[in-house]
Amino acid sequence: MIQQVKEGYVKIETHQGITTIEFFHPASNALPGKILDALAKEIHFAGTHEDTKVIILKSEGDTIFCSGASFDELLALKTEGEAIKFFCGFANVINAMRKCPKFIIGRIHGKCVGGGIGLTAAVDYAIALDKADIKLSELAIGIGPFVIGPAVERKIGTAAFSALAIDANTWRNSDWAKRKGLFAELHDNKDNMDESINRLATTLSHSSPQAMAEMKRMFWKGTDHWDELLKERAAISGRLVMSAYSKNAISKFTEKK
Repeated sequence: MIQQVKEGYVKIETHQGITTIEFFHPASNALPGKILDALAKEIHFAGTHEDTKVIILKSEGDTIFCSGASFDELLALKTEGEAIKFFCGFANVINAMRKCPKFIIGRIHGKCVGGGIGLTAAVDYAIALDKADIKLSELAIGIGPFVIGPAVERKIGTAAFSALAIDANTWRNSDWAKRKGLFAELHDNKDNMDESINRLATTLSHSSPQAMAEMKRMFWKGTDHWDELLKERAAISGRLVMSAYSKNAISKFTEKK
């Protein structure tokens, strides 16, 4: 099934217990609100569907896994309420991934920016290509990684998260990301990456659903308050992105493209 959105899509396919959720947007796999909504919905559905034993999250394209929030949509926001609603889209996706009782494998084939790192941190097992460099660029546009912060900090620790968030213009290479725990595996070509993903997904599709659900609950212990926490963080981002500083910074970024 494909959920078409303007200039993009979220595609879902289930085969032998493995559900693949793929997203695409022509602007470097950016995430507008409608794609965020579709991702949250499909992750929730897959988590409750008996035919799904394990989930693979991936994106289309060759060089960029996800470039984070859609700048076009950020510039189009007219009120703080609209902005908060937009950032709640990220909160809803992360919480859907957190609550999903099925393991989520991330296929990280390229660069991750901002919210793309949030998605990567929220999967249960990320398998990446060695060209999957990362950057938390939020501060450069006058906001911060508030909504995705809890997921990223949980995965790589406060020190590494702080370094990424503060040095917002610097790319960290995939080896750095693996050493910090963002990636579970790193491969030098797509064939090897996909072979590893298929191997793990197939193994998990034949594993005990009850045991995996209990393991996932164990791994995410201490996050039950995230429904409220991420809403609070979305309010911070929503307020900041409406500032003149942020609007001007985002405009400059879009002019460079």
